[in-house]
Amino acid sequence: MKKTFILLTAMLVSFGSIAQQSIDLSTLWQRYAFYAGGISGLRSMNDSKHYTAQGKGTIEKYSYKTGEKVATLLDVNFLIQEEERLPNFDSYSLSNDEQWALLESETDQIYRRSSKSVVYVVNLQSLQATKIRPEKISNATFSPDGEYVAYVMDNNFYIYEISEDAHIGITTDGSFNRIINGATDWVYEEEFAIVKAFWWSPNSDKIGFLKFDESNVRSFNMDIYGKELYPNPYTFKYPKAGEDNSLVTAHIWEMSSRTVTNVLTDVAYEYLPRAKWSNENTWVISTLNRLQNTFDLYAVDAVSGSATNIYHEEDEKYLEINDDLHFLEDDSFIILSDRDGWNHLYHVASNGKIKRQITKGDFNVTTFYGIDNNKRLYYQSSEASATERNIYSIKLNGSGKVPLASRQGTNNAIFTPDMKLFINTFSAEGQPTKVTLVESRKGEQIRTVKTNERAEKALETYTYAPKKFFTVSTPSGGDLNAWMIKPVNFDENKTYPLFMFVYGGPGNQTVMNNYDPFRGMWFQMLANELDIIVASVDNHGTDGRSEEFKKSTYGQMGKLETRDQTEAVLELVKRPYINGDRIGVFGWSYGGYMASNCLFQSPEVFKMAIAVAPVTNWRFYDNIYTERYMGLPSDNGDGYDADSPLSHVDGLQGKYLLIHGTGDDNVHVQNSMRMVEALVQADKDFDWFAYPDKNHGIYGGNTMMHLYRMMTEFIAENL
Repeated sequence: MKKTFILLTAMLVSFGSIAQQSIDLSTLWQRYAFYAGGISGLRSMNDSKHYTAQGKGTIEKYSYKTGEKVATLLDVNFLIQEEERLPNFDSYSLSNDEQWALLESETDQIYRRSSKSVVYVVNLQSLQATKIRPEKISNATFSPDGEYVAYVMDNNFYIYEISEDAHIGITTDGSFNRIINGATDWVYEEEFAIVKAFWWSPNSDKIGFLKFDESNVRSFNMDIYGKELYPNPYTFKYPKAGEDNSLVTAHIWEMSSRTVTNVLTDVAYEYLPRAKWSNENTWVISTLNRLQNTFDLYAVDAVSGSATNIYHEEDEKYLEINDDLHFLEDDSFIILSDRDGWNHLYHVASNGKIKRQITKGDFNVTTFYGIDNNKRLYYQSSEASATERNIYSIKLNGSGKVPLASRQGTNNAIFTPDMKLFINTFSAEGQPTKVTLVESRKGEQIRTVKTNERAEKALETYTYAPKKFFTVSTPSGGDLNAWMIKPVNFDENKTYPLFMFVYGGPGNQTVMNNYDPFRGMWFQMLANELDIIVASVDNHGTDGRSEEFKKSTYGQMGKLETRDQTEAVLELVKRPYINGDRIGVFGWSYGGYMASNCLFQSPEVFKMAIAVAPVTNWRFYDNIYTERYMGLPSDNGDGYDADSPLSHVDGLQGKYLLIHGTGDDNVHVQNSMRMVEALVQADKDFDWFAYPDKNHGIYGGNTMMHLYRMMTEFIAENL
């Protein structure tokens, strides 16, 4: 490593005369020169003419049409408080009537999505600020009428009555690592992307919530090294593949009687991943079985507690949860389903009968934004290309499709409540994020809301070679989407090492036409400073294509993906400018799993690999993710082990760098420890680095700078 560091340093110094033109690690991880942001805290207001955004200690109100600031709704310097001055807040929300604000400050991150904060409720007329509790709380949410705030503290569920400054305790049995009320356990948070487990009824007189009993879930232990004399052990409930889940139950709290009704007591299920109110007295809850191939919707009568099945769907492999469920006034609903082989929107009657398929074709609807008063739906899809995302509208009857945002790249939208306008956030390769206001009838742009001139200037200032998108034809996997970065000074008469970036997991894509200001710019640095070619290929199992393509890896994760990556490289090395003896691969998480498999299973092709935070056997990972794609280990033990990198360590011939954070609550460092032991017993040489107390993202302080320096030096020395 020392030799490489000196070599790399000398190389960078030698470019002193053009230093401003060369990307280095400090450009990426200290100056963040290519960063391109959106609008912080953007919220559309009820009148659909204004939006709010978060400033430094302020909530500002802007006009959609002109972009002018029309008012400051809140400034922490001018709030009326009985206690100490309110610190700058981290995030905010407004009540439905926009008369109150919740401010979250001093926020502590718990896991990927969960946090707890000191929360203040602010009257936006009087500017009176009240701290809800002195302790930090989670999931603070206004009732629809703005009179109450529901929240979770110490695993118990509470309601705060604003006018009386009083707290109502709904539960008392909350206990760490045992009972959770109104919030989710670790695995729901990670795999169903849900942290708040309660839902107000539209008229604020009821609130549905979930209770998680973790008693039978096995614990995982991590040492937190910190700065104390002895490490502090941290223990949390983590259900690995095949292990017991939390027992999750559903309940409705009635405000006037202050009573709880238990619901779904006669329904068989394993998971309750989503819920919402369809009207004032009907709470709709989704259920999944353990294998996640049977999905049901139950309409729960909030008065009687009875449950009626209103939708049922099955799949031979698996079904995935989304947030694209919308109820209409007649209790029919819009739902997203892949039942025809692609993700499409369906209109379903209240009795569960499908009335019509709204969108059709060989593309996926990726987000459903909503429906307007004229029964026109708005959605995002991959219709133009699997590597792009555009915005469309269509009538409820499936006619009259209109493209609204169709620039080549990635388009996202935030609509006004009346659906007449939307904020379009667009980016593409070589084009930093641009935010515009668009009218939704014909997709005409009204004005530019925000550009990222600093990032645009950086692209002009620093050495940059845009990705080229293409398809690579493989013998077994067919045509696979790919991109490639060649050095700016590319010479077709030379040969270059090839460095592959892989993720490869179910429903993910690395080949997307969007702007990547961090890792994407590291690839630029590698290409131009190390004079190599960087490429990436989306293998079978990835998103953007048919369900047949995506679900082909079911029960055999790692097999087709490794085959596709290997065959893609063998096709690429047929190009005369690629040196087939110098092939490397890098991946993180699932990508680390893939990088390990590529190096171990195809040693004749891959000469080096960097695996960051890899899964090394799916038995070690959580059950919701793993069983969705692999089934139960008791039913598919061979599938779990066949393409585990641990089963192929004897194949290691090249250079291998293994990296993990010891505080990774997601992919536990156990995975890498088992890999280290397997490599030692196989008498293999390798490099191994652990980042104390760092989680799955491996960041904080100088960590990212150090990590990418380590990886850059390893590539320079071994590729």
